[in-house]
Amino acid sequence: MKAKLPPPNGTAASASDVARLAGVSRSAVSRTFTDGASVSADTRAKVLRAAEELHYHVNFLARGLSKQESRPVCILVSNLHKPYHAQLLDHITTALQKAQRISIIINVGDDPAAASGALEQTLNYRASATIVLSGSPPAHMVRRCVEVGQSVILVNRADDLPDVRHISIDYETAMRNAVQMFMRAGCQKIALVSRAVRTPSLLAREELFSAFLRAQNITPQLWRGASTSYQAGQQAMRELLVGLDPPDGVFCINDLMACGCIDTARHEFKRRLPEDLCILGFDDIAQAAWAGYNLTTFAQPYAEIAQAVVQSLAVQPSAHNAKIILYARPVWRGTMRS
Repeated sequence: MKAKLPPPNGTAASASDVARLAGVSRSAVSRTFTDGASVSADTRAKVLRAAEELHYHVNFLARGLSKQESRPVCILVSNLHKPYHAQLLDHITTALQKAQRISIIINVGDDPAAASGALEQTLNYRASATIVLSGSPPAHMVRRCVEVGQSVILVNRADDLPDVRHISIDYETAMRNAVQMFMRAGCQKIALVSRAVRTPSLLAREELFSAFLRAQNITPQLWRGASTSYQAGQQAMRELLVGLDPPDGVFCINDLMACGCIDTARHEFKRRLPEDLCILGFDDIAQAAWAGYNLTTFAQPYAEIAQAVVQSLAVQPSAHNAKIILYARPVWRGTMRS
């Protein structure tokens, strides 16, 4: 009877440990755990019994490093504490797991230098693809990934780069609808609450909304803060509502700022929504549907973005210059007069 040869404490069992316990060759263990490989029923039973006894698991990552579809997918993201980024990341990682793809999440922050270093890490990990959810990594770093043969998928970025898959929102339609919503509500003095340092997606929303509003002979009152946080939304309301000509409509560049605007308008300035003031957001984060906010907004197509990411992984790099345009639908709730 063969003696059990467990690995040292704290060490994962190897294929060689399984082979010794089962009394078979190392190659027999490999064939047992390879789909379609030739191995006898008796040998398979011995290997599986030994593997179970040693709590052995195949290292699929190491085995598949030479295969493009088996390598990890790197996701570059920043501001994970914000609901939009967390919600989008949740959808994408869930979709990747269902597609049996391993993901590595790298938090790049807002510092361009740190973002460049993070993108370098994706090359060291031999990632099969890099998904950029942040506006932080500069375009030249994205180009470097393409030059070394890595697939790159950009979500809501405006970089004009070849051999890259772009997944974008139809902001033109969304912002045209946003202006129409304010016109239907009868708003005449409309403020736009945004951020001084803008990502491509924020810039697109701001410029298109302003252009469509000016076409209605209304010049937006522009407020820009240091961030797109809840606190920035509070500050915006405090500055906009104390003026001699306060707005009767406010478009917030994202929902988090809109939540800050709502709380401040109601509790500090006693404004009734939507009777005295209409507020519109963008993203449809979970908090937007809470009874305390009941925010009218535009829903980011989170599930569709995630599905587009997974589908893009199956496309050859030479075909990655295609663009996928998705629609953000309006979600009517209680902060806009309809």
